[in-house]
Amino acid sequence: MSDKVKVAIVGASGYTGAETMRVLINHPHTEIVALTADRKAGMGIGEVYSHLEGFGLPDMVKLDEVDWSEIDVAFCCLPHGTSQETIRELPSHLKIIDLSADFRFSDVETYAALYGHEHYAPELQSEAAYGLTEINREQIAKARLVACPGCYPTSVQLPLVPLVESGKVLTEDIIIDSKTGVSGAGRAAKEGMLFSEVGEGIHAYGVATHRHGPEIEQGLGKAAGRDVIVNFTPHLIPMNRGILSSIYVKVAEGESADSLRTHLDDFYKDAPFVRIAAKGVSPKTRDVRGSNLCVISVFEDRVPGRVIVLSAIDNLTKGSSGQAVQNMNLMMGIEETIGLNLVPLFP
Repeated sequence: MSDKVKVAIVGASGYTGAETMRVLINHPHTEIVALTADRKAGMGIGEVYSHLEGFGLPDMVKLDEVDWSEIDVAFCCLPHGTSQETIRELPSHLKIIDLSADFRFSDVETYAALYGHEHYAPELQSEAAYGLTEINREQIAKARLVACPGCYPTSVQLPLVPLVESGKVLTEDIIIDSKTGVSGAGRAAKEGMLFSEVGEGIHAYGVATHRHGPEIEQGLGKAAGRDVIVNFTPHLIPMNRGILSSIYVKVAEGESADSLRTHLDDFYKDAPFVRIAAKGVSPKTRDVRGSNLCVISVFEDRVPGRVIVLSAIDNLTKGSSGQAVQNMNLMMGIEETIGLNLVPLFP
């Protein structure tokens, strides 16, 4: 591209805003021209995130101070429940990638039931494409508004959607055990996120009530062509970033761990950020830390007729900002991998 894509990051002071900046700084076809914040408006980037100092990023400003006429793409990194009203007021020429949950559900009544308030921009919901990149490329490429999936749903749907869609696994009795780092809770000060509250331990949360369960069911139901109910339990691990999902499924007659692995390998053969691990290899969160990768493996269970599918992603990158940039590339006609060949950090 001869002209760089002009980008604004709305809600730039949170973790997803910072991660979006980290990815875009090395993107050769973009220029970050506006960063918005509320309480941190007027501050330089180094005062908010010292690791991003020295890259020529603009100071943070209030939303109403942005000159939208010079911007092509807005990444909306606001908390759930606040994106809808903001996006509704943005100019129609903008391409918008929303990293909150505000446009993920095709049914606005489902959103209202899960998030406790009415949908504030129902007129926009019908045009929102669900941004699970590898599954929904064509719709994303044509969309003006993309709703990026949740981090847990990304880690679960990437392995399960191809298997459910093909009928290789049954949709009954799917059990999902997911573990995440504490950055998934955001940057706002919360008592439950204090070091002494989360360090040296692990606990389940949102048991049988977590909002990502219905989001997973929406995606799997679309793949299956019928309603799907899953058992989903998330856990908090004392690490900064990463998700490991352990998924227990029943296989269709004649299927096995080997046949599922072969199917996934073929399905994702042209997907640069999804890797199917060799037989017997279990993915680790440290294998994907700081990258846009999803690593998947499949094991035969001791229980006849069942397999165990494992999936590892970085919740802030592939589970959020990296996938958002991947979607932006598609929306703007840029090669999908540009700016995203991020080598995992180790150790």
